[in-house]
Amino acid sequence: MELTRRTIAKVLAVVFVVNLIVMGGGAVYSAQQVPPIPQEVTGPDSDVVVTQTQVQDGKVVFQQNGLMNHGSILGNGAYYGVDYTADALALKREGMREYYSQERYEASYDALPGPKQSAVDRLVRDDLDGTIAEGQTTIEYSAAEAYAHEQVRETYVERYHEGAPERGVPAGFVGSAEEASEFADFALWTAWISHTDRPGGEGSFTNDWPYDPAAGNTPTGATMVWSVISMVILVGAVGIGVWLYRSVTLPEPEVTGIEIPPPDEISLTPSQRAATRFIPLAGALFAVQVLLGGLLAHYYIERHAFFGIEEVFGVSILGAFPFALAKTFHLDLGILWIAALWLGAGLFLPPLLTGHEPDHQPTAVNGLLVALVVATVGGMAGVWLGAQGYIDGDLWWIIGNEGLEYLEVGRLWQVGLLVGFVAWTAFVWRGFKPLLDRESPYGLAHMIVYAGGSIGLLFTAGFFYTPKTNIVMTEFWRWWVVHMWVEGAFEFFIVAIVGLTLVSMGLLRKRSAEKAVAFQALFVMGSGVIGASHHYWWVGQPDVWIPLGTVFSTLELIPLILILFEAMGQYRALATSDETFPYTLPFMFIIASGFWNFLGAGVLGFFINLPLVNYYEHGTYLTVGHAHAAMFGAFGFLALGMATYMLRIATVPSRWTERRLRWAFWLWNVGLAVMVFVSVLPVGFLQLEVAFTEGYAAARSLTFYNGDLVQTLFWARLPGDTLIILGTFVFLYDMVAKRFTLRSVSMPADPPAPGSIPDRMIAAAEEDRTAAEEDRTVAEDDD
Repeated sequence: MELTRRTIAKVLAVVFVVNLIVMGGGAVYSAQQVPPIPQEVTGPDSDVVVTQTQVQDGKVVFQQNGLMNHGSILGNGAYYGVDYTADALALKREGMREYYSQERYEASYDALPGPKQSAVDRLVRDDLDGTIAEGQTTIEYSAAEAYAHEQVRETYVERYHEGAPERGVPAGFVGSAEEASEFADFALWTAWISHTDRPGGEGSFTNDWPYDPAAGNTPTGATMVWSVISMVILVGAVGIGVWLYRSVTLPEPEVTGIEIPPPDEISLTPSQRAATRFIPLAGALFAVQVLLGGLLAHYYIERHAFFGIEEVFGVSILGAFPFALAKTFHLDLGILWIAALWLGAGLFLPPLLTGHEPDHQPTAVNGLLVALVVATVGGMAGVWLGAQGYIDGDLWWIIGNEGLEYLEVGRLWQVGLLVGFVAWTAFVWRGFKPLLDRESPYGLAHMIVYAGGSIGLLFTAGFFYTPKTNIVMTEFWRWWVVHMWVEGAFEFFIVAIVGLTLVSMGLLRKRSAEKAVAFQALFVMGSGVIGASHHYWWVGQPDVWIPLGTVFSTLELIPLILILFEAMGQYRALATSDETFPYTLPFMFIIASGFWNFLGAGVLGFFINLPLVNYYEHGTYLTVGHAHAAMFGAFGFLALGMATYMLRIATVPSRWTERRLRWAFWLWNVGLAVMVFVSVLPVGFLQLEVAFTEGYAAARSLTFYNGDLVQTLFWARLPGDTLIILGTFVFLYDMVAKRFTLRSVSMPADPPAPGSIPDRMIAAAEEDRTAAEEDRTVAEDDD
């Protein structure tokens, strides 16, 4: 089956508009259906137990103190501590049991015989099984609920203000008892929406999540039904993916029978040399990130220590660098080093493909690098200063720690990053201008600009909330940034940059690559954007997102199948190459990216996104395995491959060596496989079993993490982590060493030499323009 680039581009444009309509309309509808925060909660004697202001202030405490990177709220955040929603619900239920046991039988709940415990359980479920009327501003607690609320407050003050070293919580983690009490009020409100039925609905605001049968929370009928539908769609999606690959004529790279330009015959322009400076910066950020990853893994074994360092040096690692702070740095540095390599690659490729060096482009590239350094240092310093309590008042979330997972840095630094994305897109546009002026709007250079622009566009969703915004809508917009970046803009960027790179290597014709990129982008954007709604199932969003999230997140498997087939085609091409092919190592990274993308985002992603499975596993180590395989395996390996490709061209040919980079490649791949399959996933499956049998709160409890088998599996992660760390430092050393072996800069020939990459690209773009003009002429004649 033949599909033209024009047809695919038109369908892609329609899909993009439909996505905007669905998600834009969904934003309006979700804002209208947001769970209310009552003005007041009163007890049976009309005394005020908690106010709306206290709940809102509790959310501020939650963000300001980085509690989302210690535990999670509504299942989202870190998995080191408890899930505050499930924990507050369980503590509330236990407190109510004790109240009724003492009131009715003058004994503790555990001392009661089975029939009396059952009677108490019925009273607790009856109290929790309530609803709220439209427009209702005050709710009334039972005496048992009021008593339990106060007990949870006391527990949270002891745990998060006074400190709990056995939980990895240092003293003064939350600055005052009053703030810790307000944080408890916020956690209890999320527990309240988890057991309170939505007006006119069949389940609670969170679709009866978390699983807690004693509180009346079990999977809803919709969760069960759409899980079955998801399995049906899965079979269809796999079939469609295979059929499309077999039916649609898409190109595969070839390394035999074509002329591949040797690296030493390619001019290295001043802006390209400047772009290589992003590589050692990324390597340094990567090295710090993996060291922090090792520390985070060890915290699960020693929650208050690090191999006895306190006894030797008298330094409290828990007080100086608690888990929440280490995880914040780990996440943000991971995003930054990948972004740095992508930024550098995006600036390196235009001169390679066009032979055009815009005026002052080296200065612009160096300026962007300096801006990235300033944003990194400023953002990380703001996070640390905010965590240490040095930034008070309204500035804490502006220049300090905004406290939301993946979006921790202050709003000022986020604005700086957005400006950087816009500037980068402008610099890439300048570099590609000779192609942009000649090719059609769906040409390869346009695709890169579109992908880069979409990254910045989606980032703006992070500006639609403040610390006072209801957490349900905060999470709505946060996932626009986090998920749509990954499943939309990042995947789009991946297929575009891979296509562009294969063209620059001489392995694909420009038109063939454009067709393949547009086709894959069609399914990436068609499924990934609305597919983000699977993150809305349990966070208080309306239940309309269950069918939408189920259908589109399952369809995300189609582009991943196409990417897998593409990786297989690339492997076949690599297998037919010989030692004269100069880009074997970058090609290996591209293949690894496709493999891990399918495994991490496809296989593991689909499994945990099955609604019924996700109901139990949401916020467990199964998600950790999915995230590491997808983020580092897919996006990280592509970024590292681009760095390798840049250096292969920029290095003096006689000084080029692949030995250290090959070692790093295999250390990373083996280390990631060991970490994911030997440690992380087994822990996740054990958590899933405990969630099934004992309830979600038990699966996230300290008792679970301290179990002998789980602790053994945490130790089993050490070899994998060590291999990844070694690979990263080998890479960093090699990147720094190659900085001293770069070629001298030179300007490309004008006009480009016949048969060179710019000559072929410009000629293909000219053909595009001629064909487009002929199509317009035919269309006008028909009219």
